[in-house]
Amino acid sequence: MRPYLLPSICCSAFRRLLALALASIGLSHTAQAQDLYFAQPYATRMYQNPAYAGLLDDYSVTLSYRNQFPTLAGTFQTSQLAADYRLRDQRSAVGLLVNYDRTGGIGYTRFQAGGVYAYHARLTEQLSVSGGASVSYGLQRVSYGNLVFGDQLSDDGMIRDQTLEVVDYKPVHYFTAGVGGLLYTDRFWVGASAHHINQPDLGFVTQTQLPLRLNFQAGYKYYFLKTSVKQQFREISLSPTASYTHQGGSQRAEAGLYFTATPITLGAVYRGIPLPGSRHPQQLVTAIAGLSVGGFRLGYSYDVSLSQFSADLGGAHEISLSLREFDLLEAAWRRLKRRNYPTIPCPAF
Repeated sequence: MRPYLLPSICCSAFRRLLALALASIGLSHTAQAQDLYFAQPYATRMYQNPAYAGLLDDYSVTLSYRNQFPTLAGTFQTSQLAADYRLRDQRSAVGLLVNYDRTGGIGYTRFQAGGVYAYHARLTEQLSVSGGASVSYGLQRVSYGNLVFGDQLSDDGMIRDQTLEVVDYKPVHYFTAGVGGLLYTDRFWVGASAHHINQPDLGFVTQTQLPLRLNFQAGYKYYFLKTSVKQQFREISLSPTASYTHQGGSQRAEAGLYFTATPITLGAVYRGIPLPGSRHPQQLVTAIAGLSVGGFRLGYSYDVSLSQFSADLGGAHEISLSLREFDLLEAAWRRLKRRNYPTIPCPAF
């Protein structure tokens, strides 16, 4: 017998279920679409701003996984593969960004993959700038294979393979583009980015644009200790951060604080700062822990909701794993040749 999620479902009920699920992640055909949120914005930094490509390492490959509302039957899960490589001229970098979102029993998935390019320049001895752009292809679909409709159930309880219900949600293909910029020193950074500047159509039946997503981010790092011993960089630092995102009719403001004592990073981010014109924003506190060992970084975060509704759904778990490389000897040689561009002081998680 084939397993099924619903004992019986008509086409109109299925449409309501799909609309509810997509609205939960901001992709309803009755509302403007929204992007998903990552709790470790600097582990997924190119998703936040393409200008981050090549600024933290000579190269890096990062896998991120987010499981939101784990106690819900149709849990929302997101996976991301991000890679960036700083070119030998030190003035530019390329990157790859792949996202895969999926949710619950209705079999909704969204796949998006694209390339990133960033160019770095030094304005003064201390001040640098980076500009980036990204172009991605996306595919959004709904799978019906794990649903059972009423006309598939026989009197003896057997499940027939065929249904007369019309399942007309065809896959949606789209392209999207984004740009961003960063201004930074070895102590602070401030940046802005615009995603989906072409506002692609993601509607299954009626036209639904993916609205422009604007993001502003900033931070400062205060060093209690900063040293290199036997080619190993060590620091003890405190980094306050801030971020603001606006997309469609919604906006989100957050503030964070990271403490780093090599090789450990601990952070807390408060999301949902009340803003003028924002009605009852969802308020969360995200706890972040990161560990760097050699060329590896491992980060974990958990969203603690301050609202009872979200708390009952189980919050969200997120994990990131990075393989990265930064050659200190090569960096010192480039510095002597005045060809070295400073790394950005933002957290890695």
